[in-house]
Amino acid sequence: MSKPLIGVNTDYRAAKGDSPEFIFVAARYCDAIVEAGALAVLIPPYDNEQDLEQLLDRLDGVMLIGGADLDPRRDGWMLHPTVRLQDPRRESSDRMLMRLIAERRMPVLGIGAGMQLINVSQGGNLMLHIPEDMPHALPHLDPLDPDHRHTLTLTPGSIMDRVYGDGELRVNSMHHMAVDEVAPGFRVTARCPDGVVEAIESEMLDWFAFGTQFHPEAATASALDMRIFEEFVGGVEQCRGAVRLAA
Repeated sequence: MSKPLIGVNTDYRAAKGDSPEFIFVAARYCDAIVEAGALAVLIPPYDNEQDLEQLLDRLDGVMLIGGADLDPRRDGWMLHPTVRLQDPRRESSDRMLMRLIAERRMPVLGIGAGMQLINVSQGGNLMLHIPEDMPHALPHLDPLDPDHRHTLTLTPGSIMDRVYGDGELRVNSMHHMAVDEVAPGFRVTARCPDGVVEAIESEMLDWFAFGTQFHPEAATASALDMRIFEEFVGGVEQCRGAVRLAA
């Protein structure tokens, strides 16, 4: 069987002065997908839904990368002064992409802002600034210590439990926003000991979807974190096999 094709959305930087506009993605996202046994296909920001539909027809799953913050105004909330917004072109494309993924019940893994996008697109919401919403929380963004890590409390029987249940459990932390109310059809599968949500997972039998707030692809990740991508690629292969049997 051929390797599954995993779409990876991309970040966008508008032209400024003599610098042209850029579409880019951190290499480790794609490297992790390849190391897990799949092929990575970059998804640039689209503004045409039919074009995006044609691309998704050719993919077996999608990974949504992290990045700057989602604009809370798009979900009916006020803009917090600490929010560092994504470029509107990227966010508009990503929200359309996520809507189509959900309609198709396409396998999806969200990382950082990608997990937050899964949650808000499906009816959940976000804390806009952890230090204000949870004053007693641990530091989740330390500019003086990019290697800052914390432990997790896992939900038994979850994907996170399969990944970390028998290994060292410390993940990186580099965010100031976090999931608040979890979207219907999803459950929390990992939390920081202070209660901040660090992973969610679909409870729907027809949709393989999960996300992590931490970054298993980053340089600050551990070798054990790689198993998250192996779980995702394995789930994509199972979904692809089920579709072929049904056909």
